[in-house]
Amino acid sequence: MGFESRLAAGPMGDLDTNLVRFHDVPIELSVELDRKTMRVRDIIELQAGSVIKLNRSAGDNLSLLLHGLVVGYGEVVVIEDTMGIRITDLVPELK
Repeated sequence: MGFESRLAAGPMGDLDTNLVRFHDVPIELSVELDRKTMRVRDIIELQAGSVIKLNRSAGDNLSLLLHGLVVGYGEVVVIEDTMGIRITDLVPELK
């Protein structure tokens, strides 16, 4: 069952008509590589070519967020000349 189907399924597995009316409402989807806290001094010194070391290892999954809330994880994929994300895991509440 797909993500949208799980969201729309009611307690008996039927389409919840109350949720269907929200299908066309836009919601922000973000993919997050990592977060890092930095001192103002270090941020002021940033310039083109600066490298910021992150905590995630190369190859780790990226966080998938809906309106700022982590809902899953995925890996970067190349689609022709653009990037995308392949969902590898959803948080338990969405499964």
